[in-house]
Amino acid sequence: MSKPLRLGIAGLGTVGVGVLRILRQQAALLEARTGCAMTVSAVSARTRNKDRGLSLSSYDWEDDPVKLATRDDVDVFVELMGGADGPAKAATEAALAAGKHVVTANKAMLAIHGQALAEQAEGAGVALRYEAAVAGGIPVIKTLMEGLAGNEITRIMGVMNGSCNYILTRMEDSGKTYQEIFAEADGLGYLEADPQLDVGGIDAAHKLAILSSIAFGTKIDFDGIQLEGIERVAIEDIRAAADMGYKIKLLGVTQKTGRGLEQRMMPCLVPQTSPLGQLDGGTNMVVIEGDAVGQIVLRGAGAGEGPTASAVMADVCDIARGLRGPVFGQPAETLEQTTPASSQRPAPYYLRMALVDKPGALAKIATVLGEAGVSIYRMRQYEHADVSAPVLIVTHKTSRDALLEALANMDKTGVLAGEPVALRIEEV
Repeated sequence: MSKPLRLGIAGLGTVGVGVLRILRQQAALLEARTGCAMTVSAVSARTRNKDRGLSLSSYDWEDDPVKLATRDDVDVFVELMGGADGPAKAATEAALAAGKHVVTANKAMLAIHGQALAEQAEGAGVALRYEAAVAGGIPVIKTLMEGLAGNEITRIMGVMNGSCNYILTRMEDSGKTYQEIFAEADGLGYLEADPQLDVGGIDAAHKLAILSSIAFGTKIDFDGIQLEGIERVAIEDIRAAADMGYKIKLLGVTQKTGRGLEQRMMPCLVPQTSPLGQLDGGTNMVVIEGDAVGQIVLRGAGAGEGPTASAVMADVCDIARGLRGPVFGQPAETLEQTTPASSQRPAPYYLRMALVDKPGALAKIATVLGEAGVSIYRMRQYEHADVSAPVLIVTHKTSRDALLEALANMDKTGVLAGEPVALRIEEV
């Protein structure tokens, strides 16, 4: 057996406590599988005397995570504080500068600063690993980097925020509005301190940016993601989608084309019978398509103490085994600068709008769609008791540009009683 691997853990929230539990409960198993014992030299957190359900008396305490990251008795700095900047970034940079390996669950930091951190880690000859940053307990990073290393990845799509999936699922099951289920999810502690990170799609977009870089050999480009949250999805949309055989999901899609890198995180309709359509509650799913393997589906818990701590420990174990390798699957200096591209692949779209209840209103909308080259596949006009008439339209496959042109021209007709909702129908 080799000498013990010494850890310094910064951040003792749900995940940090989960890591400590695994280290205590599975010490013999971890040593058998990696060939070395694992010890915790010191820990750091915002509050020292908080009741975390387990004793910290056997570990040294550091108030400053930067000091923890540079201690002589720390081989691996485990960053579980979160946040794109501030203490997390400062401590990570200090650890890499001091020649320490780093394991992190911090998707925001990687999505914003991943290129610079990768260059620093590779320059120092140390590992920077982050399995826990994407999809919790699902080993999607390892799958892309190792299991699918012989594939040219053609597309990745997935549901990568359990809170949004919970809200959309509960709206369908309960018939309650977005506002009611949002309040419920917040009360249950399912949302971030800043809920916009979840419902605005930002958290999931951070994860998508990381997957894009690994899959396509590009520099991380979070700003290049077409981003739209779930705030405008109404219970009427949920019901209409179900009536047509679809589910609404906050879906991330990334693929590389001749025009550049397409990255979008937005609500889409998917077939009820598809793997993504059958995904309920807070579970995550990532669908990967490769030229050799075809399509594979990874499904599991996307958050929580056990699943995320499991992913952290997978990285720690790889470091204990001596595994290193480039941070994003190939040397950081060889990653290509991306050209952001909007999707030009034709797709059907779901449109919901309220029209002024007067003769010829629907005909004007149909004319605008036709002039933009958008063909109507299905259309429904619902009974109504007020002055506006709810209308649902499903188009044949059309380009995004044609749809945007039609939506812009609809606004000039004078028959809209509100802003239309337009959702892409994704082929899965």
